Amino acid sequence: MGALVIRVYPEVKGEIARKDEKLLSFLKDVYVDSKDPVSSLQVKAAETCQEPKEFRLPKDHHFDMINIKSIPKGKISIVEALTLLNNHKLFPETWTAEKIMQEYQLEQKDVNSLLKYFVTFEVEIFPPEDKKAIRSK
Repeated sequence: MGALVIRVYPEVKGEIARKDEKLLSFLKDVYVDSKDPVSSLQVKAAETCQEPKEFRLPKDHHFDMINIKSIPKGKISIVEALTLLNNHKLFPETWTAEKIMQEYQLEQKDVNSLLKYFVTFEVEIFPPEDKKAIRSK
């Protein structure tokens, strides 16, 4: 197909080989700057060089199933989250957002979001329909 076009229109061959000086001058103004992506090893190395963060001791030490020695300030463990959510649910007047914020060294917005979007579950066991429920005394 290409050879047929060149035979019918021989001037196309000259156009293909011709350099357009105006377009070449535009290329001189183009500047490309490229940077390699930072590898995860470099990021980890940079993190280890940072100053140590402040830590606090975990609340409720009787939950020793998770061997946590310290928690970064502004963070809570799962056990602490469940405990504070349950305390707030049972005693909302005592365990206010402000008290939780002070007790666990959290930010106000984080505590408000935690109390708004997370709840603890209640487990209720219903007897089968053909059996009577045994009431505890």
